[in-house]
Amino acid sequence: MEKVLITGGAGFIGSHLVDLLINKEFETIIIDNLSTGKEENINLKAKFYKTDLSNFQEVRKIFEKEKPDFVFHLAAKINLRESILNPLENAQQNIINTINLLELAKEFKIKHFIFSSTGGAIYGDKAEIPTRENSPSSPSSPYGCSKQAIEKYLISYNKLYQLKFTCLRYSNVYGPRQNAEGEAGVISIFMDKLFANKSPTIFGGIQTRDFVYVKDVARANLLALQDEKSSIYNVCTGKETDIIEIFNKINNYFKNKFMPEYKPMIIGEQKRSCLSYEKIKDSLGWSPITNLSEGMNNTYCWYLKNQNHAPTRHISSP
Repeated sequence: MEKVLITGGAGFIGSHLVDLLINKEFETIIIDNLSTGKEENINLKAKFYKTDLSNFQEVRKIFEKEKPDFVFHLAAKINLRESILNPLENAQQNIINTINLLELAKEFKIKHFIFSSTGGAIYGDKAEIPTRENSPSSPSSPYGCSKQAIEKYLISYNKLYQLKFTCLRYSNVYGPRQNAEGEAGVISIFMDKLFANKSPTIFGGIQTRDFVYVKDVARANLLALQDEKSSIYNVCTGKETDIIEIFNKINNYFKNKFMPEYKPMIIGEQKRSCLSYEKIKDSLGWSPITNLSEGMNNTYCWYLKNQNHAPTRHISSP
């Protein structure tokens, strides 16, 4: 049985990936500090270490003890607005912690390092629509800069130490388990507000985004293990939807009783974002299979169930 280590495995995307890997009979190890991830998200068949990636010695002990074959690196500060307010913290959490992880990947001879990157925040507003992987990058936020920097480090580690990698540039991921506070996904924010009987604030609203369902993203991560070379791929739907339309779709579940407050668009956020998935389709056979209506229904139903009760589990020590 091959062993995978997932950083951020208690989080939104990470926990869905863990479920998929365990279903495919991988031995699965999770590192998560639970700052935005939740213990109830964790598959009981996974081995869980509550550790922060900044604790380099503790993380090294985990690598030494578990000796993983593959690493999926999802843990990150992903709130774009927070990165604008505190770029130094964003760089520490996203760039420095990842370099520490890459040093361990080199030392313990990891076979394949799969990195969760970002699509829109790397390309910026000047890119063609739908945006391909070879489009010029022009990040307008510290968050986008940090993701691009990590991609550059991966290319360097591949050249210097032959560390095989895959970068997956996600568009706007949504679905069950998304944390409205820590992850800032607009669909989860709207759902959270409306279920709390509060009207949301919409900043701008005319922006477009490419919304991709979380289980499709998890499937792309699994397929990345099959890649024979180091590559960068978009993971997306190739379809644009504006933020106001998203609000209206969610408001329909509540008989259209809410009226949002509109405020100016925040500096540093993109106006349009829509990516092309032709490259990953051609190379790995991946395509999105969940349309927006189905994904929104699944997300709404998950909120209705309000998963407050979850089994407790043992937290491992390095």
